[in-house]
Amino acid sequence: MKTLILGAGYAGLAVATQLKPTPGLETLLVEQNSYHTFETRLHEAAAHNTRVTLPIIPLLKGTGVHFEQAQVESVNIDEKEVIMKDGRVLLYDTLVVGLGSVTNFYRIPGLAENASELKSIDDADEIFNFINRAYSSDYEGNRDIVVGGAGLTGVELVTELAQRAEQLSKARGLPTINIYLVEAGPRILPVLDDALRAKAQKTLEDYGIHIMVGHRLMQATTDSVTVQTADGQQKVLPAGKIIWTGGIQARDIVKGEKLEKGPGGRIAVDEFLRAKNYPEVFVIGDMSLAMNQEGKPVPTTAQHAGQQGRLTGKNIMRLARSEDLSPYEPTSLGEFVSLGGLMAVGWMKLPWNQKLAMTGGMAHVMKKASEWKWRSSIE
Repeated sequence: MKTLILGAGYAGLAVATQLKPTPGLETLLVEQNSYHTFETRLHEAAAHNTRVTLPIIPLLKGTGVHFEQAQVESVNIDEKEVIMKDGRVLLYDTLVVGLGSVTNFYRIPGLAENASELKSIDDADEIFNFINRAYSSDYEGNRDIVVGGAGLTGVELVTELAQRAEQLSKARGLPTINIYLVEAGPRILPVLDDALRAKAQKTLEDYGIHIMVGHRLMQATTDSVTVQTADGQQKVLPAGKIIWTGGIQARDIVKGEKLEKGPGGRIAVDEFLRAKNYPEVFVIGDMSLAMNQEGKPVPTTAQHAGQQGRLTGKNIMRLARSEDLSPYEPTSLGEFVSLGGLMAVGWMKLPWNQKLAMTGGMAHVMKKASEWKWRSSIE
């Protein structure tokens, strides 16, 4: 059984590292980079140049999985073909699609052209280089930063940037920059309850971050953004750097006549995470429109991508052995938000559907523990 795994993000890498040499199973992992990126830590790389990657090949030891560094152009699941950027065509019996998501700019004029993203190491490097340039004595121009989107990524990024700005301000004797967090919705961090959200907001305010909830980003230029309040008033914010973290959408790379898609371009899957009408194609991670036990879409988070990947790896070995597949049963173990340094807020799941809220150092420890658990699962 020739199996292709496309992408070595949280989902795809979990599949590959779950596999063991199995008679009749031939597996190739295809990824455009030679390394896996801890995307949930890119905010640390953006502010402090923290190393957040691992080389892929050593992680595949003992799995029987081969690796090829290459870029996928498109996937035709009617013909069972994966077309590569270099023109080659790869064929498969079983396919695992874990190619992740791209930033959704919602057609906001000028945003895609003028805003940075935070989806890759290159994005993080660009932001890191800017904040260091902004604190050089010969820098000319606006030094302020506008971050659009106050979800997990946006909040974690602004807190780390505020810490870095404070360090540079003291070290180089320059005034600190302004950091604006712009959110169209009525609150930051909608995934948290009111008490944890209030704690997070207080932390952001203590950093001096300008929180602008209820402000919709309407337009971006090379050096400013225009925001609009709920009552229609508009304001222009000058900016040296604009960063957009306000939404994602699945990569539009898989084509099939009977393919079903949902919100954000995510591909509808069955209870085994196989694309509906295509039982030989597993779709996992950000591209997958998997449903939870209440019939609601599973969040596009690293913990759920890892769960999907580990199950799919086991199911591929079951396929090779002609065994029945196991269904996907998602579970949320908790959610923690880093707020810079040793500060974090979040909750962990307890028995009987109870939640334990945490703030400060203990929440930071739990967030680090979840990252360690992920790393140990792939090494």
